[in-house]
Amino acid sequence: MSVDPKHFLRSLFDAAIASAQSEKCIPKFLPEPPKGRLVVIGAGKASAAMARTVEDHWQGDLEGLVITRYGYTVPCNTIEIVEAAHPVPDQAGLDGAKRILDLVSGLTEDDTVLCLISGGGSSLLPMPFGSLSLEDKQAINKALLRCGATISEMNCVRRHLSQIKGGRLAAACHPAKVVNLLISDVPGDDPINIASGPTVPDPTTCADALAIVECYRIALPPTALEILTAGEGETPDVDDIRLSTVETHMIATPQLALEAAAKLCEEQGIPAYILGDSIEGEACDVGVVMAGLAKQVALRGQPFKAPCVLLSGGETTVTLKGNGRGGRNVEFLLSLAIALDGQEGVFALAGDTDGVDGIEEIAGAYCDASTLERAWRQGINPRLSLANNDGHGFFGALGDGIITGPTLTNVNDFRAIFIKEI
Repeated sequence: MSVDPKHFLRSLFDAAIASAQSEKCIPKFLPEPPKGRLVVIGAGKASAAMARTVEDHWQGDLEGLVITRYGYTVPCNTIEIVEAAHPVPDQAGLDGAKRILDLVSGLTEDDTVLCLISGGGSSLLPMPFGSLSLEDKQAINKALLRCGATISEMNCVRRHLSQIKGGRLAAACHPAKVVNLLISDVPGDDPINIASGPTVPDPTTCADALAIVECYRIALPPTALEILTAGEGETPDVDDIRLSTVETHMIATPQLALEAAAKLCEEQGIPAYILGDSIEGEACDVGVVMAGLAKQVALRGQPFKAPCVLLSGGETTVTLKGNGRGGRNVEFLLSLAIALDGQEGVFALAGDTDGVDGIEEIAGAYCDASTLERAWRQGINPRLSLANNDGHGFFGALGDGIITGPTLTNVNDFRAIFIKEI
């Protein structure tokens, strides 16, 4: 079957995003109407869309407040939507977090809190612990984003320096019932790592956070270091009675998104293989490994025969060393292209399903056998671009950036490599 590789790969990306839309995922997980109030709270890039879906399908009264990223608002009739900054928190996020805590105070066991959480919630729910300031939290977030730590490691540190994360928000809802509807953007789908787990028990400790800080040599403000060292930032754990009525549902995940893309491949008669939904590591290293696998398929017919598609998800990391425009998906893709070195018959797309790769309003990019040659013709050195962490600048110059706009969901990174018969 003859297909246009770029269009085909984009259709797979779109299928993955469509599978995680709230209208498709939420209705079957809505709770029974409570005797008392239904209070809807939430945070994340998908939270406004999730709130709208709840309103559309809920029979009865409700009230609430959710915080989403600037530009990700979806109009609601009853639930208030607040916009705030991501990935570095701002005052709007802090004010919104305080209002959410106020909203859930004084509830009774007859009430239900419906918590809508998706990726991005960590920065959208900033509430510094103790005497930490918003400026301290901003500095901490910037340091975490640059150090090369995994998302679970970053969120461990965030939880123990927060008054709302790591189960503290659920504790504030007690004795009301808490029903979590989560869209996972983290490898392994562990609820504690989605938006730093504001409404689930936290199995980690201040000592764990401190070990991460020391491992990556993260320069924390002195007050933050004191909080971790003294154990002041310990969070509610699995034995905390205040979290005994928490009910959690994973309504959309990276695996389900990859399966949606694989199904589309099969409908077009092209075998698809999911290599993993939780692949981590330095983006450039993962690119080299995936290029080696793609070459083996293209040249040896092992471990799969072409034509086929190799799908993967997860969240790679980028240790920033240059001053380029960043983006872990484009960093992966540029590394892949360099390692493929113009290999015929191999095409690839990598993008973030929330539509924002790094801090750019660009989801990701596309590459093929002509990528390096086209770059050199424009006087662009691919290896220098990679060393400068400038994947967005590289693919933007070639016209191969992928722009989706706000997707209103977030199930992490999506990578697809299409290998044709040579």
